Amino acid sequence: MNKWLNRANQRLSLTSAAGLLIGTSLIAQALGFLRIQVINGTFNRPGHITTDAYFAAFKIPDFFFYTIAAGALGVAFMPFLADKLQKGDKRSIWQLTSGLLNLLGIIMACVGIILFLFPGQFLKIVVGDNLGPVQTHDAITIMRIIAFNPLLFTLAGVLTSLQQTFGRFFFFAMAPILYNGCIIASVYLFKDSLGIIAIAYGALAGAILQLLIVLVGLVGMRFNYTPTIVWRNRDFRRILSNLPPRAVDQGIDSINSIVETNRASVLGNGSITYYENAYTLHLVPILLIGTNIATAAFPRLNDRLANNRPDLFRKDFLMVLRAMIWIILPVAVIFFFTRGLLARLIFKNISPQIADILEFLVVAIIFRTLYSMFSRYFYAHKDTRTPLYVSLFTIALNIYLAFTLARPKIDGGYDVIGLAIAQSIVATVEVFILFLIIVWRDPKLFNAEFWRGVLRILSVTGFTMLTAYTMVKIVPFYAYDKGFIVLGTKLLFIIVPTLIVHVGLSYLYGLEEARPVIRKIKDITLKPVRIQ
Repeated sequence: MNKWLNRANQRLSLTSAAGLLIGTSLIAQALGFLRIQVINGTFNRPGHITTDAYFAAFKIPDFFFYTIAAGALGVAFMPFLADKLQKGDKRSIWQLTSGLLNLLGIIMACVGIILFLFPGQFLKIVVGDNLGPVQTHDAITIMRIIAFNPLLFTLAGVLTSLQQTFGRFFFFAMAPILYNGCIIASVYLFKDSLGIIAIAYGALAGAILQLLIVLVGLVGMRFNYTPTIVWRNRDFRRILSNLPPRAVDQGIDSINSIVETNRASVLGNGSITYYENAYTLHLVPILLIGTNIATAAFPRLNDRLANNRPDLFRKDFLMVLRAMIWIILPVAVIFFFTRGLLARLIFKNISPQIADILEFLVVAIIFRTLYSMFSRYFYAHKDTRTPLYVSLFTIALNIYLAFTLARPKIDGGYDVIGLAIAQSIVATVEVFILFLIIVWRDPKLFNAEFWRGVLRILSVTGFTMLTAYTMVKIVPFYAYDKGFIVLGTKLLFIIVPTLIVHVGLSYLYGLEEARPVIRKIKDITLKPVRIQ
């Protein structure tokens, strides 16, 4: 057992960390899709959507978690730990971690009590009186059951930030797998006796199990917890001073999500579910590629600056950003051309509405992925204010566009699709503004070699789009196509040639991102076979 824990807790390289996070994220996303498919298949059918209550109930707990705690768990906390680790000062690391754990634990416990006592009042903020009486009752019950989930997520988040600073990602990567697994199991076990409320109990059990697995990740680290809040510690006060900008940034994002839910609730029963499902599907490549790669790269970027090596920081930043662009563009192309198949495969009987919304979220997929890396440029420099100011502007723009575009078609709007259009516009604007600020601050960062690589990637992507379009014409999607085998086979017939063209042409164009992929393929296909 100890041998296994030691292996799980080994410090990982950037490549290994990214590989681990992407691999486990694939499992987590597969379970996430299974979770959504089970929920939709169990509680929804055309003309009878009951999961609006489920989605609405999670908005306020998520708001408190992201506003109060999430900003502290990585970008405002880890750079300080990296500095202390570089100096070998573990005592300070334990003090800072314990202090933040205790402070946020107290705050989030108070939040849990408030949510438990007043769920109905908070629900009205999200959806007003637009849910029916049954769904309103279900939403209130769900919110009360998950009232303390933000506390559990916060404690787990502080501890995983500590582990990531030491290059340990295994237990952080396992957490979402366990969370999704608990929700799926709860639906299967209690759907008949509890109905949609079963999801809430699964989410609570998943949050508890997630914290327990993270606690296992502390084995071997000799973490010295102290039940104190180190107010007099200068670095602790600096961490707290960085929290308000990041907290407001995250909070504004959550407010934006609440506004979108409110707008969708006005557009009729089922609109919340359609938009949330499409939004969840568009998050898959963003989390899988953008968040995971940026998360794996963040400790190294912190180390480069901690060692006073801005030259190596620039090199690593551009290397990761280019790889991100190379990966996300063909994925976005595939999402656009196979949106109907993906929606039918995952969401089954409510797929047409979701596919229509997903079409307009493809641009957001690209730019939200890039944002995960652009934002970490500032966070590695301990600057949480600049992303905040940009977010304040872009989210205000998104709220304006949501009210402007997400109106009934008879009133000249685009219905719930308007929310997707707004998301893509805002994601593009936000990345463009951050890019201009980075160029202004660091003119040496984006060199000619980087731009030549990006232009070659864009050229290759043109052929990738042509391939995907051709394959969709050869293997069309019909309204009567159903079943995992039929839909999965058609997806493979489109995806495999598209990726082969993208990787192959990238290699011929001399793109360094394709070399390790080709090398791995050669190792697998040309490996000599020993004959006994």
